[in-house]
Amino acid sequence: MKSASFVSSADLSGLLVRLAEKAELWVPAPEDTAPHRVTFRPFQAGMDLDGHRLPVTSPKKLLFPQGEELLRFRTGRSSCEAAMETVLLEESADPRPTILFGCRPCDARGFVVFDRAFLQGPFVDPYYKARRDKNLVVSMVCPGPDAACFCGAVGSHPADTQGSDVQMIPVSEGYVLHALTEKGQELVRHLENAPSQAQEQEARHVWESARRSVENVVSLMDSAPHFRKRFADAAFWRLHTERCFSCGVCTFLCPTCYCFTITDETDGVQGQRLRSWDACMFHHFTQEASGHNPRPTKAERFRNRVGHKFSYFAEKHGHPACCGCGRCLRHCPVAMDIRAIVRAMGETEDVHA
Repeated sequence: MKSASFVSSADLSGLLVRLAEKAELWVPAPEDTAPHRVTFRPFQAGMDLDGHRLPVTSPKKLLFPQGEELLRFRTGRSSCEAAMETVLLEESADPRPTILFGCRPCDARGFVVFDRAFLQGPFVDPYYKARRDKNLVVSMVCPGPDAACFCGAVGSHPADTQGSDVQMIPVSEGYVLHALTEKGQELVRHLENAPSQAQEQEARHVWESARRSVENVVSLMDSAPHFRKRFADAAFWRLHTERCFSCGVCTFLCPTCYCFTITDETDGVQGQRLRSWDACMFHHFTQEASGHNPRPTKAERFRNRVGHKFSYFAEKHGHPACCGCGRCLRHCPVAMDIRAIVRAMGETEDVHA
């Protein structure tokens, strides 16, 4: 079966139009009112895909919406008033097929973390699974990291294929598309042009160059022992979180953060059960009904955030719960750098006491 195709730059818009007829298509594109800012947006004819700048937001909302209805319910009683109250449940509608086109490899790799949390183990999240099964991810190799990127430090690289169904590789006159999964094969086999030998050779060169661009970065892969050593070092965590606002920007923009809360919103005898994003940096996140909070300070909450990403998840699944996209660095209002904090955990001299 055909596993590679070539799409010229001139033909890309036509391909996007055809894909948008088959599924809900999301692409990175400048915002109409703020062209300096790129976000993931539903594709419309005439929209220009921007594959050069990292979108401000991550694409996780396609599979894990910021707010979603899990079910509807209605309460009532039978004809006998003394009978127990009945609850009628109505499931949410099935999600539409979606295509995420042109995201960075780091964003595609973020879905691997979600898959671990929601699809593996004794319990499977049916809402996430329904969207994941109907989603196709087309990622694009990026030329290399900028000052805020650190994908190489967390075991990835700018040409990573994890989480993608198809990988786009930019070449001189367009893009070489490689199918990585069965869903990707289905897309690629409908494209007409096979890449020439020269285009394939250039694509391999671009791919290897992107992979090698992070070979000399300082790794954060073995941070779990350092975290355990620093766990009880309250002075260390206070020092590194004293300027934190606990605003949650790092969490909401992160492609791998999946904390949520569930609420029932009622209107008379009917209502909805809703799931919405939450953040471990919020004070109320661990607050119990009694009023007790086991993580009352932002230092303890940030310690948990670092521990989950670089210790607990990493030891259980073999890789950090971080894709190194750098959004938490770029958009933090007080310029906190999680890389520097994780590296500081391993310092031999206790300069933080």
